[in-house]
Amino acid sequence: MALENGEFIEARRRYSELMEDKSILGLATLRQDAEFGYARSLEACGQLDEAIRVLSSLLDTDKESQSPSRRVAIAIALCRCYRESGDFQNGVHVGERLLGETARPNWNDDLIELGATLLSVYIERGDLLRARQFATELLSAAESLGTPRSIVAACWEAAMAAEQVGFGEEAMSLIERALAIQSETGGPRNLARLRGAYAKLLLQVRPAEAEAARDLHLRSMRGLKESSAGLGDITLGSIFLARAELALGNLDAALEYAQQALGLVGESNHTLHSEVHLVLGQIYYMQRRDADCSSELSVAGESLKHLSATRKVAESWQQTADTMAQLGDHDASVEAYQRALSCVGL
Repeated sequence: MALENGEFIEARRRYSELMEDKSILGLATLRQDAEFGYARSLEACGQLDEAIRVLSSLLDTDKESQSPSRRVAIAIALCRCYRESGDFQNGVHVGERLLGETARPNWNDDLIELGATLLSVYIERGDLLRARQFATELLSAAESLGTPRSIVAACWEAAMAAEQVGFGEEAMSLIERALAIQSETGGPRNLARLRGAYAKLLLQVRPAEAEAARDLHLRSMRGLKESSAGLGDITLGSIFLARAELALGNLDAALEYAQQALGLVGESNHTLHSEVHLVLGQIYYMQRRDADCSSELSVAGESLKHLSATRKVAESWQQTADTMAQLGDHDASVEAYQRALSCVGL
């Protein structure tokens, strides 16, 4: 209950105490329940490395002692944690390994959700050809299955894949379908996350509707804070709101959201750390605070150096380079452009 209500620090404490109770040692199923809950609370707290350790241990447990549904749930969480930590290779390995354990035609809701999580990793690492192919497979499987959960999961991530390759209106159609179904049948956490994803696509595909995107994401943030969403989701939400306010020209509001995100993100999460400092740099540039802008872009660059070479990282380097050029720091701009090109193999 604590975890589902967004009290993830309390949930982590309670699960930790439960695991230390010696009376649970002989109760294998309950012990696994406690470990899985502990891992989810660690993820919500942003402790991804520890969450990965616990989930990996659970996944390596004898398959016979776990139900198929539980095993897939562990794999989904582990795949997601690897994605959020930037370890896309292991994220893909986990997803493909579990899907390979089951005959592919026998799709069910659990496997569709695992497939959707795997699809998100393909997108994050920039494997867009594979992402589009796999999205088509997932959509076909979800249509055959016909359940709300499978259709929402497949449409959601297929929309993300479509937007990445330039099919913006196709992406909007897919995610609008997912949102309509989730609004009627889904839980509050996923509804809040899906609203946030829809707002993000709306800003990217239809930038003239930035105000509507911002307002929708404010609804999403309220839902996230009242559910089992973790610090990562809330931090990303604050970064998005900063970008939306920046697009609307509301620089003071943008700065407030960016500073909220900065207060949540830890330096060990290089992806979020680089994003928040990059958006701070862009806000300071618009406020003509050139020294502060240069400082924030430098911090963002140091975090970007720790990330794997992906299309998304290349885009961040390009944004850094563009702003450096506008500041007149041509040497730093050239270096950032070179790093962007290197990320895409040029």
